[in-house]
Amino acid sequence: MISVLIKRLIPTIVACLIPLSASAQLKIPAIIGDHMVLQQKQANPIWGWDNPGTEVTVTLGDQVKKATAGDDGKWTVKLDSLDATFDPAVLTIEGSSKRVIKDVLVGEVWMCSGQSNMGMTVAGDWKNKVETLASNHPNLRLITVPRVGTQELQNDFAGQWESANQTNIPRFSAVGFFYGRYLHEILDVPVGLINNAWGGSAAEAWVRRESLEKDPRFKATMEQWVKREELLQSAETKAKYEADLAAWKVKAEAAKAAGQRPPRGPSSPDSQLKGNARPGNIFAGVVHPTLGYGMKGVIWYQGESNAGRAWEYAKLFPYMIEQWRAEWGQGDFPFYWVQLADFQGEVDEPGDSAWAELRESQTKTMSLSNSGEAVIIDLGEGNDIHPKNKYDVAARLVRWALAKDYGIQGIEPQSPTYKELSVAGGKATLKFDHIDGGLRTVDVNEVHGFAICGEDRKWVWADAKITAPDTIEVSSEAVAAPVAVRYAWATNPVCNVHSRDGLPLTPFRTDDFPMTTKPADAE
Repeated sequence: MISVLIKRLIPTIVACLIPLSASAQLKIPAIIGDHMVLQQKQANPIWGWDNPGTEVTVTLGDQVKKATAGDDGKWTVKLDSLDATFDPAVLTIEGSSKRVIKDVLVGEVWMCSGQSNMGMTVAGDWKNKVETLASNHPNLRLITVPRVGTQELQNDFAGQWESANQTNIPRFSAVGFFYGRYLHEILDVPVGLINNAWGGSAAEAWVRRESLEKDPRFKATMEQWVKREELLQSAETKAKYEADLAAWKVKAEAAKAAGQRPPRGPSSPDSQLKGNARPGNIFAGVVHPTLGYGMKGVIWYQGESNAGRAWEYAKLFPYMIEQWRAEWGQGDFPFYWVQLADFQGEVDEPGDSAWAELRESQTKTMSLSNSGEAVIIDLGEGNDIHPKNKYDVAARLVRWALAKDYGIQGIEPQSPTYKELSVAGGKATLKFDHIDGGLRTVDVNEVHGFAICGEDRKWVWADAKITAPDTIEVSSEAVAAPVAVRYAWATNPVCNVHSRDGLPLTPFRTDDFPMTTKPADAE
């Protein structure tokens, strides 16, 4: 009798639950939340999800925008352009339920992206204690996107906007924070920073996988990954991992019993499949949830993980930027990056270097519009791939934004760059652009960092001297007829030419000899 009654009541119970469920369907992504900053002087998308067919109303001040949730539940409106303001506003979203987003500011929004040198926190900087004590900025807002590696496009993440203070600054990107604070104080506007850096990440992980698969230039890389994925997902690999894991547990217990540190455990197949190198993984898991959020531009510090494929990076890096711009749908937004710093032991003799080739590929990317490179060949540490002076890195990056995007006069953002070479009387004469008051040496008077070669392509260290504000003369008794010159062409070069304003000369080569990182079968 009781079971019959329950069966009769089920339709009624379900009918009662449906409206309750429907009334709670409005969902807003984490990137749109309390304390957020909207990008000034442009239309800003606001989006979320609701029951299909539901009309959604978004209100901000006197702006009222409406949209209807599509078959997939997603709706989007665009707020009209607004000027920067420190006056906090309330954003109301009403659909099947109501959300009130508080303390919304309008100012400048930048994404801080790349690998570990962008992810390195303020706590890791040389000045961390002083900077933390000085870091209470209620109108400088921060949000960090968690590291999620997946092939499935994610629409949201776990995170929230916060005002910069002594508690959260130590764990935020140092380059990002210093960059954003410069803008905040110089422009006197609110600033929002989105940190999505992932240490050790490869550039191809930041691009939509389908896009990479369609471009023949990356065919070899994608084919290698398909083979790797098949291997990682095979029964043999999984069985080997289980066996290695069991053996490691035995060794770990023995080490623990002996009071020793346990050995590192085996890497699981899943760690690579969900990691930061698999093509498309970071785009799907980290970039996609923020895709379309109104921002001014991106600052980027990455390249170490692609140094062994520097030749490919000359195509991959600008492609990634172009893809991001196309995906965002707000034009060719500014994209500024940090060139690789000096690292590892000093070289005894001049020659080839994969890191030097990667730096060249980064510099070539400046052919893209609204792009810029911060050269830090003088700020690295030979014994640490994560140099701890991030303050000066941010200072060089922000020069690009101040000069190109915010109209600040009297700032040259670009490091001196090689312009042309002429040879006469056994001497090579080099001309340079972007000298900003002329070239000079730092630390010592002698010019260091130049190498020269003749037709035999045997590189030797060269004698060099600055002969004019934009000119350096290079020669060597060992090379009677020079054909090419290189500067700072090493992983950790000794070099000391700067502009009068303190920007280091961009590493370069005048030759077009084949790159050591170019695959043998590449065209």
